[in-house]
Amino acid sequence: MGYKKTDSRLSFADIALFSSLDRNRAIQRMEKINKVVNWSKIEHLVVRGYAVGKSAEGGEAYHPLLLLKCLLLQQWFRIDSDPELETQINDRISFKKFLGMPMDEPSPDHCTFSRFRSRLPKETMKAINHELLSQFASRGLAINEGIAIDARLVQSASHPISEDKLREERLKRETPKGNLDTLGKPMKFSRDIDSDWTVRNQVPHFGLKEHASVDTRYGFVSAMEMTPASFHDSPHLPQFFLQIISYQNQPLCKGRRSS
Repeated sequence: MGYKKTDSRLSFADIALFSSLDRNRAIQRMEKINKVVNWSKIEHLVVRGYAVGKSAEGGEAYHPLLLLKCLLLQQWFRIDSDPELETQINDRISFKKFLGMPMDEPSPDHCTFSRFRSRLPKETMKAINHELLSQFASRGLAINEGIAIDARLVQSASHPISEDKLREERLKRETPKGNLDTLGKPMKFSRDIDSDWTVRNQVPHFGLKEHASVDTRYGFVSAMEMTPASFHDSPHLPQFFLQIISYQNQPLCKGRRSS
């Protein structure tokens, strides 16, 4: 299968626009972003975690780094749909330059973005978020607008037990026999050991905490994660910043070209 090859040679469209590119402030801004990010590290992470394009069979797929950069443009410029992202890439010279695409090459189909988003593993997206934010932080930059983090407590279905008993149950579960019943068979049902204790408004609570990232412009819930109830909200803020993998207000559809 492999990845589609991008022609690095100047097209007639590139040549026609060449004289005006050095005065284009939008292009200059995108070039600054490209210089800030070490894309080789991001490429290593996204290629390692994305299976499409590695098979020897089938048609060529878009390189996952190209698709990731498209979704970054969508988030940074608040483009509210995948069809509109496709349109903006085809329309904006600065976007084409940022993506490294020739001016006469069309954008990936909007359905390709949707499929890419659904196929990118959650752990891979977390690693990419961490790497990008670390690179920004090393240069004194931050992404700090457009996202609100909230959390709610969820009661455990298991009967509450003490912290000491909970630690015993977790240690037992890590042993070879910890997940077997009295007959030595895998347990079909077992107690919830992910929950723990916290106190809110002076009321003890045994269960989980649901962390949610909300787009402050549109009100969409863009990402969610469950943790033990005692976990604080702040460590989950960085992993929600780019909010790509769970950006659910995009249409699912059948694409016109290979993904």
